[in-house]
Amino acid sequence: MRPHRLALPSKHCLEIAFCTIVVGAFLASCNKGVAEEAPPRIPRAEAFLGIHFDFHAGPDCTQVGARTTPEMVETIIDKVHPDFIQIDCKGHPGYSSYPTKVGNPAPGFVGDPLVVWREVTRRRGVSLFMHYSGVLDGRAVELHPEWAAVQANGKPHQRATSVFGPYVDELMIPQLRELAENYGVDGVWVDGDCWGAVPDYRERVVKMFCEQTGATAAPKGPGDPYWFEWLEFNREGFRRYLRHYVDAMKVSHPQFQVISNWAFSDHMPEPVSAGVVALSGDFAPDDSVNSARFAGRCIENQGMPWDLMSWSFSRKTRQQKPAAQLKQEAAVVLAMGGGYQAYFRQDRDGAVKDLTQMDTMADVAAFCRARQPFCHRSKAVPQVALLYSTAGHYRASNRLFHWSEPHVGVLRQALTAILRENYGVQIVSEHHVRGNMARWSVIVIPGWDYLEPAFREELVRYAESGGRLILIGNGPAALFQKELAAAAEGASPYFVIDEA
Repeated sequence: MRPHRLALPSKHCLEIAFCTIVVGAFLASCNKGVAEEAPPRIPRAEAFLGIHFDFHAGPDCTQVGARTTPEMVETIIDKVHPDFIQIDCKGHPGYSSYPTKVGNPAPGFVGDPLVVWREVTRRRGVSLFMHYSGVLDGRAVELHPEWAAVQANGKPHQRATSVFGPYVDELMIPQLRELAENYGVDGVWVDGDCWGAVPDYRERVVKMFCEQTGATAAPKGPGDPYWFEWLEFNREGFRRYLRHYVDAMKVSHPQFQVISNWAFSDHMPEPVSAGVVALSGDFAPDDSVNSARFAGRCIENQGMPWDLMSWSFSRKTRQQKPAAQLKQEAAVVLAMGGGYQAYFRQDRDGAVKDLTQMDTMADVAAFCRARQPFCHRSKAVPQVALLYSTAGHYRASNRLFHWSEPHVGVLRQALTAILRENYGVQIVSEHHVRGNMARWSVIVIPGWDYLEPAFREELVRYAESGGRLILIGNGPAALFQKELAAAAEGASPYFVIDEA
């Protein structure tokens, strides 16, 4: 039986044929889009392994992007298989290493290297974070001295911006939004932030301080009246600045992930009070194992995802570390449940300095991945608590946010001694142990001259209830003088002192 054929004018036949072609092309393009859809990228809060590049671009950088190629980025990903990559964006000199329209670009570019990094990492399902210097921005304060923090001598700081000033609204937030909107980067790792902040003696800030405290002038140094209050005022200024830019990005670009280097860590031992997605820091390039032991224990109990970064080379010798050494450093971090990344250098044009070093990182990455199922996000079993007192540290330190003061030196020596005896030890601050001291069988008080009275009394009750306090140094001995005297008379057996 012959099929029935519908006779149509040739005009309609052409229209039907054209529609068939158009629909077919549309469906083919849809299928192609599905096939080429970028794989999902791991959020930083879930990430385990990363690699960091930076070069702190400056006025000498006139060919940025000349050797940044897709093949270079592909090689890194093929060898290392990272969850995320961090690359230079704006270092402490303040020159941006991509052709920014809202910031201060380096003098010369060949193309747009950031487009290359983003296109390849997006296609390969690797998150891309920017290394961006926050408080420290030499170019910004050169062009806008009114943005700089004012020093005690009345002169503007050469690198540090004011956390009370317009820099964050006029440069930092607009540039972060440019990175999120125009380039689609996943987030930012803000360097030179808490540890770059300094007291600001600008007239408006001093006036606010005096109104708040009753002081008649801002103190110029240790020993002056209101010195501690002055530092605390500036510390709170940094916290407000941090919350401000984090919250601003959440409003405009909710998926943009912000990390502030060393915030709420050994540099800033206090409760997390800003909406960062994770905690992170780069530990010392030399004596790195001891640095990682300390830094990791200051972060692991903060209730946040975290990672730590090795420098892949020695700052003293500038020599590349072998894979075995980086594995030792990584092992310290992994054993505490953290994620790991390593820093490799970029040349002054932004290209990775030596791609053969990716073989070293590939070896380290394989070491880390083999241990990821057992280590990542693991938690310590409480045994010994080593107190990093927020109150004691901030009263003793003459910097806003840094660990480098003598009392922390006592703490680090105690940490080494405890680990040498193979005890499990956690570094804790008041907010970690207040109300639940009984979780630890021993609490060590290393060298602190000051503890808040209510917290001191809670430590006494802990000891009287069967806990054991170890006091190291004259400061803790003075703080618990009454209880030690009672112990000497046989009334309390719970206090032991070891002079440092």
